[in-house]
Amino acid sequence: MRRLVILLALATLGCGLGNIPTVPATPRVDTAIPITNTPAPISPSETLAPTATLTPTPVIATSFPDPANYQWVEVSTGFQRPVDIQNAGDGSSRLFVLEQPGRIRIIQDGQLLETPFLDVSDRVNDSGNEQGLLGLAFHPRYEENGLFFVNYTDNSSHNVIARFHVSSDPNIADAASETTLISVDDPFPNHNGGVLVFGPDGYLYGGLGDGGSGGDPFGNGQSLNTLLGKILRIDVDNGDPYAIPADNPFGNDIWAYGLRNPWRISFDSQTDDLWIGDVGQNAWEEIDYLPAGSPGGANFGWSLLEGNHPYNGQAQPDLIPPVAEYSHAEGCSVTGGSVYRGSMPEWQGIYLYGDYCSGTIWGLIHSDSGWQNQVLFGTNFRISTFGVDESNELYVADLNGTIYKLAQK
Repeated sequence: MRRLVILLALATLGCGLGNIPTVPATPRVDTAIPITNTPAPISPSETLAPTATLTPTPVIATSFPDPANYQWVEVSTGFQRPVDIQNAGDGSSRLFVLEQPGRIRIIQDGQLLETPFLDVSDRVNDSGNEQGLLGLAFHPRYEENGLFFVNYTDNSSHNVIARFHVSSDPNIADAASETTLISVDDPFPNHNGGVLVFGPDGYLYGGLGDGGSGGDPFGNGQSLNTLLGKILRIDVDNGDPYAIPADNPFGNDIWAYGLRNPWRISFDSQTDDLWIGDVGQNAWEEIDYLPAGSPGGANFGWSLLEGNHPYNGQAQPDLIPPVAEYSHAEGCSVTGGSVYRGSMPEWQGIYLYGDYCSGTIWGLIHSDSGWQNQVLFGTNFRISTFGVDESNELYVADLNGTIYKLAQK
């Protein structure tokens, strides 16, 4: 999410698992990140070699459903600046909603629980409209270990990725269980990224913005000596406080680079493809894509390019172009979404994403014949995030305080 300060100014602008001991650890602090390998050209068509195990071909719609037959149904309201929607994967059917000032709230059986799951507002700095508690990911074995991870800006304006665990009450986390994994000094209050998601490989992926201001003044997007402007990939099941996966391309936390503000990323739960919504500068918003099995090291171009368009410097032949873009005549800040894998067959395999300013929601279909991109819904939402429940039904958050679900009329 980008430019929330400007926009708001213009508009008025589980199971109880008991107490798990906290593991003492020293966080990784981003200063100068040593690079042990050099980047190599990456083809977006590269995939893993086929294995002997045959899996069903994922269903992907060949055309868009008529959006007039569908609606966004209110699920719950009364949130304070909701910015992320997650499920714990523990069979509890709860939805966890992040509130930017520093709380995680639970929707259970359609009701918003009064007591927050987690309240860390005392250590979260949300004084800037792009700061605060920004991302949440539950460990793939959360039902067994009770671990979850958050991304927030702290009171020293660092971007922090931290681990917590649940208390003996499955609806309340232990706020004192925090272990900091990564702390990155951020020179400006905007472009913090903030997304966290576990990949199909079991590693934790995190998106960090380029450090803010405008135009990437320090060249962080193209620099491999900082974690800013990157997608990170770390092994939280090994090391202290984590380990670097052996196949990370540069021998450190970095998995991909050349990003301005990757506010929301997601993996297709059936194909394992990676989708990235990267917020643009003054003119273009973009959706980036890596098919399952793509190697690390992808360079998405910022700040050499904004979308498909030259911005600052000379474009290189190894840059990965976006699969969709739109101009600021249609919006101003892209909110990356999710591939639909719920109960409605006509929506299968369609990636939905939106714009924070205009409230427009688009769909993207990737097939052998190429890409189809279409406007699907016009809303009055300040679209801050998309999310899915354990049945892969799709939700969207309006920053004004309401969560909606895609449903048939």
